[in-house]
Amino acid sequence: MTTQTATPAPVTAVKPPLRIFLTILHLAGVGILGGAIFGMLGGLLGTGLGLLFVAGIGLVLLVGLVYALYGLGWFEIARVGALYRTPIAPLRPQPRDRPGFGGWLRSLGRQAIDGRMWRAVANFAISALLGFIVLRLFWGLVWSIFISFAPLTDADAVIGPFGGGGIAVAWAPLVGILGIAACLAGMLGLALLHRTLSLAIVIRSKETELTERVRTSTAQREGAVRAADVERTRIERDLHDGVQPRLVSVGMTLGLAQQKIDNDPDAAKELINEAHTSTKAAITELRQLARGIHASVLDDRGLDAALSALAGRSHIPVHLDVRMDPSTGSGTHASTGSPTHAPTRPGREAEAAVYFSIAESLTNAAKHSRASEVRVTVRLREGNILWARVEDNGIGGAQVQPGGGLDGIANRILAAGGTFRLDSPQGGPTSLEVNVPCAS
Repeated sequence: MTTQTATPAPVTAVKPPLRIFLTILHLAGVGILGGAIFGMLGGLLGTGLGLLFVAGIGLVLLVGLVYALYGLGWFEIARVGALYRTPIAPLRPQPRDRPGFGGWLRSLGRQAIDGRMWRAVANFAISALLGFIVLRLFWGLVWSIFISFAPLTDADAVIGPFGGGGIAVAWAPLVGILGIAACLAGMLGLALLHRTLSLAIVIRSKETELTERVRTSTAQREGAVRAADVERTRIERDLHDGVQPRLVSVGMTLGLAQQKIDNDPDAAKELINEAHTSTKAAITELRQLARGIHASVLDDRGLDAALSALAGRSHIPVHLDVRMDPSTGSGTHASTGSPTHAPTRPGREAEAAVYFSIAESLTNAAKHSRASEVRVTVRLREGNILWARVEDNGIGGAQVQPGGGLDGIANRILAAGGTFRLDSPQGGPTSLEVNVPCAS
């Protein structure tokens, strides 16, 4: 399973005064909540370690700690991006590289050491510390404003903002004005420091971003190569096991007919009829093979019609639900198979990847699952993501084998920049989900 990446836009250098004010408010809010949040996280860690060997309770708490840290990191990245109007790729959970409990455990381990998550958590901790200082400076600002008017009272001295000795009333206005200037300057400096640190910690550097893009492109290229190898192997197997023996048989039958055409015309006619029947069967197999390589209906009429034709040829009853309009939820009704109106067309690459993934899933279900029904759901989701789910009620136990059909699906989806997830416990059901970004 692969993850999708997004490229942050360049950060705007100039921030209006309103942005400074909003940053101060953010720091104050984080300063208020930070102590409680880190207290809760520390409690989870301490309790989890303390109960680690008590009926597995500690393990549950530590798993909850990982998810809590992920949620905190996701919030911090979203907060910084919204505050500074900077598009940042959201923090995404680590994908499973294999189905079942083992795959989940491996993804949990990768999540626990995810550097991006920890950078976001560290930035939240720094923001909480800066926020605490901002709250103290705000209290100092309020105190400075009040003591500036101390000469209007009958008091001889005023108490300092944090206790301590008194300040003579004669000096109070000067101290108040200096305190106001110092507190405002301090809050302004902390706001600018927060911006600098957040953009340096949360938003990856240009070099890191380019490295990530190269890594993603390399993975997609490798997936495309592997998908092409799997597809080539499948075509060779289908030709070798199906069409080629049939054509050899046709040639041998025509050779026998040629030998008998003078001495036994009736037998020759039977042989020619047999060869004719085999030829038509070979043509049908070639058409099916060509359709497996490229579905022309996909280009002519779109994914809706192509999946309807695919479901009609399936040996297992298919319940098809395709909705290609994210705003209205309209699309193909499973009962009629006809679109309610002209559907939205995603990119050709996304359509082809999803179509062949569903086609291969239906083939696997017919060959191995012993299923009596298959449900196919396709949605064009917000964010221009084409999502599909194929679920059968078979015996389960499907696994990704190198060179197999599921391996071909995974590689094809990876080459299209999407994600692939398989869930097939023993006893069923088997479900396969794919997400493919559409061309913008």
